[in-house]
Amino acid sequence: MSFLLITATATFAQDVKLFRIGTGSTAGTYYPIGALIASAISRPPGSAPCDEGGACGVDNLIATAVTSRGSFDNIEGLVSGRFDSALSQADIAAWAYRGDHVFTGKKAYPQLRAIANLYPEHVHLVVRRDLGILSVSDLRGKRVAIDRPGSGTRINTLLIMNAFGIEPTDFEAIELGPEAAITALLEGEVDAAFFVVGYPSVAVTELAETGRFTIAPISGVAANQLILTNRFYTAGAVPLGVYHGVGTIPTLLVGAQWIVQQDADEELIYQITRAFWADSNRELLNSGHVKGRQIRLQTALDGLTVPLHPGARRFYEEVGLIQPPQVTAEPDPDAGPVTGEAAADVSEQGKTVTD
Repeated sequence: MSFLLITATATFAQDVKLFRIGTGSTAGTYYPIGALIASAISRPPGSAPCDEGGACGVDNLIATAVTSRGSFDNIEGLVSGRFDSALSQADIAAWAYRGDHVFTGKKAYPQLRAIANLYPEHVHLVVRRDLGILSVSDLRGKRVAIDRPGSGTRINTLLIMNAFGIEPTDFEAIELGPEAAITALLEGEVDAAFFVVGYPSVAVTELAETGRFTIAPISGVAANQLILTNRFYTAGAVPLGVYHGVGTIPTLLVGAQWIVQQDADEELIYQITRAFWADSNRELLNSGHVKGRQIRLQTALDGLTVPLHPGARRFYEEVGLIQPPQVTAEPDPDAGPVTGEAAADVSEQGKTVTD
């Protein structure tokens, strides 16, 4: 009996495939979205059939959402083998792929590949109501939580501050992650904090419900210029009613993308992509998080800033979202995100992007 039990356990362990997804802070949106993705693509051994209420993912796959410091950390974790896939802002993925901008002087990561575009992230500038901060320009002389090194939020914050003419010496930069920034705001230790997340953010919700905080707009000439020079950003707004006592707030948006490495097993990534977009997972995405409703197959190729993984490409070809490639060329992330089939296949010069 013991021998049979040991043999069965060994066989079970051999069959199971683990798949780690690098996400972000539990106070942000990456973590709950990563958890949704993990649920959608997992199907542990012994699960009931999908059509009988069981898991509808990849056979014998157990995916998990892993917390991290955000996009920058996720890319480094992906390349080092700490993660099997990861979520990243579109701009951070593009700069890492090319080895430029914030990655200048660091190693480029041309092996990055995309599984899908997911949803737009909104830049939230949360400020104390009693300080009269009405724009980014009013942050001069203030204590501002800019997130930790390794986060996309930190990089976005510094870019935005620079666009508004605010030098590092013009404000006190406080390096705090989302959870610590919430506490610091509540205790009066900082005056403002940036959060780049899909709404509704747990962190921002908690702060807004106190009545002591609001969201300042990021708009005007400086914001428009940033959109022109960094085309990963688009103009958008946090809608009325998302947060208690906060109206419609204009701000900047950047896409959230799901990425892997080029050498990830093609068949596995194909199966994961197919399982993720299965009709059976639509209810899971719709009910799991507000941003889950914006994760749609029709926009899976919008704004991609690194090439598609061959396994993901095979799925999108099967469902008719893209055509088999004809010409090979490298992507030009500096051209900014494009949409639809063009995002997966066509660079600024009209050449096909493929592996």
